[in-house]
Amino acid sequence: MFIKTVRGWEIPERDATPESLMLGRRSLLAGAAGAALLATPFAARAQGAPRNPKYDAGRELTPERDVTTYNNYYEFGTDKSISRAAQKLPVSPWSIKFEGMVGTPRTVDLDDILKKVQLEERVYRHRCVEGWAMTVPWTGFPMRDLVSLAGPTSGARYVVMVTLADPKTMPGLRSPTFEWPYVEAVTMAEANNDLAFIATGLYGKTLPKQNGAPIRLVLPWKYGFKSVKSIVKVTFTDKRPTTFWQGIQPQEYGFWANVNPEVPHPRWSQATERLLGAEQRVPTRIYNGYGDYVAGLYAGMTNEKLFV
Repeated sequence: MFIKTVRGWEIPERDATPESLMLGRRSLLAGAAGAALLATPFAARAQGAPRNPKYDAGRELTPERDVTTYNNYYEFGTDKSISRAAQKLPVSPWSIKFEGMVGTPRTVDLDDILKKVQLEERVYRHRCVEGWAMTVPWTGFPMRDLVSLAGPTSGARYVVMVTLADPKTMPGLRSPTFEWPYVEAVTMAEANNDLAFIATGLYGKTLPKQNGAPIRLVLPWKYGFKSVKSIVKVTFTDKRPTTFWQGIQPQEYGFWANVNPEVPHPRWSQATERLLGAEQRVPTRIYNGYGDYVAGLYAGMTNEKLFV
């Protein structure tokens, strides 16, 4: 007897868009409308990006107001009310430097990057290491597309990403507690995983400054501090780097930072999470519920602290 296992992202066939409609829509986009898309301002493109039904978060969306007013962005302050201060963030023009183990080190304008990728919307669960969570519709493109554009050499094992550090507009940089700039990293295998996403929009709009404009990383199976904001540099290397929080408190924040309800933070439990915009706590799921996608990445890593 054949038994079908339904994965977390699958939807019933009755809810799927008919194939004839999908093929007709693709043909339209591939024609004149698709060509015009490249000339459209990004804000309009973000509004028109189709939602990918493969990524069903299984929860209602968090209200936009909560997502855009409750933010961790330490370059602008250590509390959650930094949205007003973050409006000073300069986001245009914007470029990203590709360096390290790449075929051709270079600096690429963000607009040029966006002309070479296909935008889509994905609804992801987001889990902060502090114990709160949200469900967000991100606009963007797979991280593997950014990796491909960078052109890493075969020996590269890690992707290191750096956030903008601008003393003129970021008052948090004056804090002696932290060593700037903010640096995060993933393995090449993680970067090329289906879930790894580069976000440039939120709720069908251009990505707000307080949420990491104009381009950030989204890794929904990891704690939120791994999803670096306002990326200005991407370096490929064969050596594992020390990341921002790992360098400050290595006993509390490790390199991997995968979500696991059974592994507490040294100062609090990770068994449950508080949903923004809702007066409730819900159980936390291992890998934030995305184990079908990513558990295989860590097979055999018995000596690694995968969940700290």
